[in-house]
Amino acid sequence: MRPIRPLFAARRARSARGRTYPVAAAVALGAALALTATACGPSDDNADEKPTASATAGGDKIQIPDDIKQRLKEHGFDLDKWKNGEWKNWDRDKWLREAQDFVNPIIAGLWDSDRMRDADKNPGGQVDESDLSGDQGVTDPEPPPVRAAAVPATYHQNVPYAGKLVFDTPEGQAQCSATVVTDPAHPGKSDMVWTAGHCVHAGKSGGWYRNLAFVPSYNDSARSSAQLDGATREEIAPLGVWWADAAQTSEQWIAQGGPTGGAGASYDFAVLHVKPEKGTTDKSLEETVGSALPVDFNAPAVPKISRLTAKGYPAAAPFDGQKLFQCADKPGRLSLAETDPTMYRIGCTMTGGSSGGGWVGQGSDGKPALVSNTSIGPVTAGWLAGPRLGKEAKAVYDSVSEKFAGQ
Repeated sequence: MRPIRPLFAARRARSARGRTYPVAAAVALGAALALTATACGPSDDNADEKPTASATAGGDKIQIPDDIKQRLKEHGFDLDKWKNGEWKNWDRDKWLREAQDFVNPIIAGLWDSDRMRDADKNPGGQVDESDLSGDQGVTDPEPPPVRAAAVPATYHQNVPYAGKLVFDTPEGQAQCSATVVTDPAHPGKSDMVWTAGHCVHAGKSGGWYRNLAFVPSYNDSARSSAQLDGATREEIAPLGVWWADAAQTSEQWIAQGGPTGGAGASYDFAVLHVKPEKGTTDKSLEETVGSALPVDFNAPAVPKISRLTAKGYPAAAPFDGQKLFQCADKPGRLSLAETDPTMYRIGCTMTGGSSGGGWVGQGSDGKPALVSNTSIGPVTAGWLAGPRLGKEAKAVYDSVSEKFAGQ
């Protein structure tokens, strides 16, 4: 069976390898990237709108930190043009790629209720199940599918640390899943979020996605798509929209990762630091949602883990990206390359959009902790695999925490 990264699910089958992808995040830059799986579905219905940018709630006046202005300027972006739609220009030469290049100015009101809801409309391409050509001989038998179960409403009471990540790609608005995690520099007051690397950066053939925002307890009451039609922003995002002001993924993902195949999957993780769009609250994200998970970088080996629970907002059929689901299973091992660490694998029927969602298990101290995140899975949506978090993941996590330690 072949791993995919545009999480299984698309609306048409392709004989290729792919990645459990941010829904819609097939980074199509035309023939130059020669992708083997492409996104399909409607693109950005609001492409002609020109929202204003603001780092505070101060109307349409731009108040963006000088360092962001400078970084945009260095890459040829005019700030006024950026706020009025320049971010929709995915010129290959201007796609910010390097780790230090991440910029994400707040564009107030961009993520309205319709745009957040419609971010599930761009699932990635399907792939066939075939061989795992990079197997080191340690891959365990494929697990039986575990049917994804709906998380009961309300989410902020039952899974307060979970949420949806929305962002823009060359093919339109996209979604992944993400988890509020603790910040060692700010105990009890974390503004850090964990997700997959492919949910924030396109990998070796692209750069950073844009307008990344975390929506904790998205659709908290678990209403259907029909019930969400006409819903207000506050109804869909009751705890606000939190924009990433910093993002970091692994060097391996940036160098190797792509929209198809398993390259970079063992290092497919990312950490964001976020701030509220309105800028009017003194509460941190952790205080706002009421919870944050510690991250365990020394979780037990597969034989010693009795169960892992993956959570996320699957968006490709038969799901629609509006509700939170979960799968619980005893993990096995999945090997993709001789030089890369083995990954955890569980049975699960979640589809595209659940990418980046946290895997919760018993940490090395016996308490619940995040030990992985959804990265890849097959076209049949029968299993998911996530990276085993080690020194590389800890370095990413520590770097983001240290950046804001004095603030």
